[in-house]
Amino acid sequence: MPQKFKFDLDMLNSVAGGRSAIDSPRLNIKSLEQATSFIESYGFDFSNSHDQEKIWYYHRRALVLIVEKLGFDITEVPELLRERKNLGDIRRLLLLASSKEESERRLQRWSCAILRCMHVYVHAENDLFSSFSEEIQSQILTPFQKAIYHDGTTHKAYLKSQLEEGREPVELLGFEVKPFKTSSSTVIKLLAKPDALAMKIFDKLGVRFVTKSLFDSFQVIRFLVEENIMSFPHIMPDQSSNNLYPVELFVSTCKELMTTGKTYSDDELRQIFDDRLRATGEGAQLFRKENFFSGEDYRFIKFITRKLIHVQTQPGKEPFSFFYPFEVQIMDQSAHQAILSGPSEHEAYKERQRIAARKRLFSE
Repeated sequence: MPQKFKFDLDMLNSVAGGRSAIDSPRLNIKSLEQATSFIESYGFDFSNSHDQEKIWYYHRRALVLIVEKLGFDITEVPELLRERKNLGDIRRLLLLASSKEESERRLQRWSCAILRCMHVYVHAENDLFSSFSEEIQSQILTPFQKAIYHDGTTHKAYLKSQLEEGREPVELLGFEVKPFKTSSSTVIKLLAKPDALAMKIFDKLGVRFVTKSLFDSFQVIRFLVEENIMSFPHIMPDQSSNNLYPVELFVSTCKELMTTGKTYSDDELRQIFDDRLRATGEGAQLFRKENFFSGEDYRFIKFITRKLIHVQTQPGKEPFSFFYPFEVQIMDQSAHQAILSGPSEHEAYKERQRIAARKRLFSE
């Protein structure tokens, strides 16, 4: 009868308590048979040698991350856990992560740390991007690249309309395809942020526009939508940030400028928008998605949108279709110069993530 009231608190906290399994202090596996069942429930067939090799692959990736990316000394990791030949059976890692023996305390802590890294790698490397990276990149990036015109005479770049003859191009000071987020950087991000999930890493792929002015930054948005380079209904509103300029104030100022019938220089427009913002004071509606690791002086418009990707998996069959998210950043010249003048800020951002990830490996 007492067994009726025996529950695993750590498991229940993960299932019904709102806590990530990564933050569980230990597993509750008491035998190799239970370990096998756990692995099979997780998604791998332990009787399949190919699946066993994949698990050992994630074990190696975890150790490399711990030492080369998170900065632990290899000697800090117990020797038993470092090498496949020492551990012998990967299921022992699960048994050690479940141990309550004081003599195995160090092994238990490090087994859990390694399993946490392995777990995040499994999720980071088993997504749609892993299987269809070429199709995703091509279908998302090609429309952007086609819209950019490089003037060989002036050596300037523009967003140039493919649809509307006579539409004034938007000058760009820069266009960048963000470097693809590697598995290790994704894993560090997931470890650093307790509320992050692999399926919620939306910036694996992204682009950045740098414009001459704040006004041009908003012109870029209008261009991307009206040229059908992106579909604004696919924006994920809870992922957007705009600490560059309030949208409603921008539109109302533009309406005022339309009534004057005048032509304004870039400097005049900049002054007008700055004056309106100062006059509005604390009533200006700027917002920024909370990110503990990012510096406050990083000013931009950022949003996550999605593209419906079509993949022809078999000739003659219906294409396999799915939405894939990507990030768009837009900033003006002054905001971009602030980044360039302080290149250490990005390194500081990464260092804050790394420290948080190190701490989370040991939940206590």
